[in-house]
Amino acid sequence: EKGYETAEHAPGLKLGGCGAYKAAHHIIKTHAKVWHSYNNTWRSEQQGMVGISLTTGWGEPVDPHSQTDRDAAERYIQFHLGWFANPIYRGDYPEIMKNYVGRKSAQQGLGTSRLPTFSVQEKTYIKGTSDFLGIGHFTTRYVIQKSFPFLQVSSYHTDRDLAELVDPKWPAPGPKWLYSVPWGFRRLLNFVKTQYGNPLIYVTENGVSEKVQCTQLCDEWRIEYLKGYINEILKALNDGVNVKGYTAWSLLDKFEWSKGFSERFGFYHIDFKNKNKPRYPKASVDYYKKIISANGFPNPREVTS
Repeated sequence: EKGYETAEHAPGLKLGGCGAYKAAHHIIKTHAKVWHSYNNTWRSEQQGMVGISLTTGWGEPVDPHSQTDRDAAERYIQFHLGWFANPIYRGDYPEIMKNYVGRKSAQQGLGTSRLPTFSVQEKTYIKGTSDFLGIGHFTTRYVIQKSFPFLQVSSYHTDRDLAELVDPKWPAPGPKWLYSVPWGFRRLLNFVKTQYGNPLIYVTENGVSEKVQCTQLCDEWRIEYLKGYINEILKALNDGVNVKGYTAWSLLDKFEWSKGFSERFGFYHIDFKNKNKPRYPKASVDYYKKIISANGFPNPREVTS
């Protein structure tokens, strides 16, 4: 969407209303081909696994008692995670995506939907092509119904007929898009469990960047973020969600998409101005080390002893 709709990321194309859908269509088919290639050629010898990693937020209805808000939140997650996961786990795009994009395409006078279709053979070929689901997750949004007139220039965002809101009380330690909402993670993981048959899950990305460079390396907000989100994963495990592993994002400050080196997610601060790029541990390093060594939250008495 950022590469083929808004042109925010490479390749920087503004193909409104169709570019992102076409790109995703090719990604899904290519992923399936890679999975089958491994499955047919190397799996018997190597006993490895091939999955896909999908980064997604969680959408929570503003009013849980409102059917329109609940429907809007459902569209948020289906247009986000379901867009890729549904074909892989169920064989086709989510019905809600097909209905909304199809209807809006017809209103625009288009003969076919801007959302491409899979043939019967492709659906069969794609379904089941993931030995695990990688989940990247950073934040949550409240979601409300918002209708966009069909005369507007079509886009992925207007196709969904929803607006995203945030609670001003949510901590926002990093960039303007990343609010700390740990409870959203448990709900997302449970959604994956019920929607896709409780697949094996690896959390492939979860973390927070800093809004301002912390020269004292005192990233307490990252410690709080990690504590909250990892705790919700443990609750999801108790719910029966099949989470096998967790990867914090990220080990080092690094090149971050269109933000370059300005957005820092790392446990280790990198001095990019120094030609040797020295690394300095932030406060979160010591905290995360203790979690790793205890494989969970350590007992405070054990830490002090």
